Amino acid sequence: MRFTLPRDLYHGKNALEALKTLDGKKAMIVVGGGSMKRFGFLEKVETYLKEAGLEVQLFEGVEPDPSVETVMKGAKAMEEFEPDWIVAIGGGSPIDAAKAMWVFYEYPHTSFEDLITPFSFPTLRTKARFCAIPSTSGTATEVTAFSVITDYGKGIKYPLADFNITPDIAIVDPALAETMPKKLTAHTGMDAMTHAIEAYVSTLHCEYTDPLALHAIEMIHEYLIPSYNGDMAARDKMHDAQCLAGMAFSNALLGIVHSMAHKTGAAYSGGHIVHGCANAMYLPKVIRFNAKEPEAAARYANIARFIHLEGSTDEELVNALIARIREMNQALDIPSCIREYEGGIIDEKEFFEKLPSVAELAVGDACTGSNPRTITPAQMERLLTCCFRDEEVDF
Repeated sequence: MRFTLPRDLYHGKNALEALKTLDGKKAMIVVGGGSMKRFGFLEKVETYLKEAGLEVQLFEGVEPDPSVETVMKGAKAMEEFEPDWIVAIGGGSPIDAAKAMWVFYEYPHTSFEDLITPFSFPTLRTKARFCAIPSTSGTATEVTAFSVITDYGKGIKYPLADFNITPDIAIVDPALAETMPKKLTAHTGMDAMTHAIEAYVSTLHCEYTDPLALHAIEMIHEYLIPSYNGDMAARDKMHDAQCLAGMAFSNALLGIVHSMAHKTGAAYSGGHIVHGCANAMYLPKVIRFNAKEPEAAARYANIARFIHLEGSTDEELVNALIARIREMNQALDIPSCIREYEGGIIDEKEFFEKLPSVAELAVGDACTGSNPRTITPAQMERLLTCCFRDEEVDF
């Protein structure tokens, strides 16, 4: 088994200043929309890099759920500029996009299809090293071996996976997370909770990932709702918690909550189902499904005990955990099912027409292999139906 993290992780207030110590000639900064510029963080990053003696170029405008096209455009810009540092700042999207750009920058003749097989990447760091600076408290892409890129033509999200794309440096500065709007705080927070829970029950969990997952769950349980309600000390704690969850799942991998979120995210014409919100809605249903497997039930019960929920048997503790997650979702104004998502933007007829193909794609997703209970496409259809209508999972 393998356990991989960034070589250096700078955390705490003013951690951003670590950029002054980077050794190199040129840095390409990859950034998303305008918020990092608006709050002055982009300027800080540029200033610190220039203080380190680097020539700096920007690649701006990475969209949420970055596309294959954006990745190719960024890789081309890198080929022209030839940076020896790639510095990605913002939410999961610019960091994920920059990771994929990195591969195509170093290997221009690679095709996207070559990278879809997990852990099949060519060796990176032949041209550049990578620094990730997250502004949201959820994806933890700054410490993971993953990147999610969307092919809008096919309506599919590709989770790319390879230890090669684990950043060299992660800068986890809580000041950036304090700028998150309320809804983003809720969605990214439940994404982090899902990461930690799925990592803990994954078939690939180990002695190195378990403590990270459990401590992240404990912190998110304690700090997410206060963070959502504007407590900035809790917001700072959440920035660390999501990173710990990322360290756990990057090494233990995930499960079918993520498989389902990946494949339902971009599938419907009514609109996107935001990733963190999808995870939050599906998590209680998946726990119920997985808990039919006694070993998984015992581990969910462990989580419940760890966060001091009531129950004397595994079954009671699993029930308590499901109830607690549903309570958290309610407190965060997250709907209980797809039908209620954003006032009903996902059309029921379209959902059920696409259900067989979405279910099959979800079963084939890279995250399904480490789920603690195996699932067939027929069971996945039933599970997604329960997630659409908020029905009880009894199979």
